[in-house]
Amino acid sequence: MEKNIAEIRQDYVRHSLRKKDVDKDPIKQFQKWLTEALTAEVREATAMNMATVSEQGVPSSRILLLKDVNKNGFTFYTNYQSSKARELEVNPSTALTFFWPELERQVRIQGIVKKVSKEESEEYFKSRPRKSQIGAWASPQSSVISSREILEEREQKLEKKFEGQDTLPKPEQWGGYIVEPFFLEFWQGRASRLHDRIVYTREDNTWKINRLAP
Repeated sequence: MEKNIAEIRQDYVRHSLRKKDVDKDPIKQFQKWLTEALTAEVREATAMNMATVSEQGVPSSRILLLKDVNKNGFTFYTNYQSSKARELEVNPSTALTFFWPELERQVRIQGIVKKVSKEESEEYFKSRPRKSQIGAWASPQSSVISSREILEEREQKLEKKFEGQDTLPKPEQWGGYIVEPFFLEFWQGRASRLHDRIVYTREDNTWKINRLAP
């Protein structure tokens, strides 16, 4: 490489994070930060890295999009036959990470994953663009395929099958999950690498708040 990546430096000086300033409810604190990220027009502010672990204990991660956050947790949607879904069947624990570089912020979340109701999945599926609905039907997610043409052929067949329908029925193998958190860390970049780290840990249905050393 022409550039020595070990020499890359970025000092963080935009914001601070103090324990006395955060909300007692970590979900409300997250919603506040997410709103600020959206207002600042952070690119893909709802993008999150999601980690799962296989039956053999091998970790894997990928980027997904958050589709809802409420008092119960964080919701996303996927194919129930995907590799992540199969791993969640074995081990329903997960870790999420949001990174908003424009605000020099990161949020880490650990929680237990559960499927949302079929009705909730159907309601969200109806709200998706028609092309995305077709895509959910067309893709055998995480399965080996010999070429992209297979996907395009499936897409064309589905377009004909559902011709004239503005909204498609939800595929049985597609739906949502909610991550019910038991740990959240709010990280705010600070100068000299002395970053602010505020963590929430759920104990007996209450949230304990602490500061961590960077």
